[in-house]
Amino acid sequence: MALSERSVGEFLAALGERTPTPASGAATAVTAALAAALVELAGRFAGDEEAVVRAKALWARLSELADEDAAAYEAFLADRSDGNRARIVAVPLEIAECAEEAAELAERVRAQLRTAVVGDAEAARDLAAAAAKVARRLAELNG
Repeated sequence: MALSERSVGEFLAALGERTPTPASGAATAVTAALAAALVELAGRFAGDEEAVVRAKALWARLSELADEDAAAYEAFLADRSDGNRARIVAVPLEIAECAEEAAELAERVRAQLRTAVVGDAEAARDLAAAAAKVARRLAELNG
């Protein structure tokens, strides 16, 4: 079952299991997806339709990357080939790139707000930045 089809509780339970996946890569992608969804929210309040559209695309891609990370790691465990190793590096790097873009969008939107939604934009920025940092570290460890 795709991670995006699980409830939050099911996803959290799966993370806590003693299994190789889902793990930190999927958790990082989901964290960045949550940040992008908050950017979408803040962008709506700011009236920044371009940011809304891009944030929505980012959280959709990050949701896919959560599944791709798990699949890549499972493939690597089954066959430690160079191609599979490259994939367990490439997926977290893409997560990091998407998360960094979400953080930049969050800051752009935050600058346009004058309401309590500023806190949502700031949360999005900080969550996305943390996810990007973790994803880059995972790529480094997997390399």
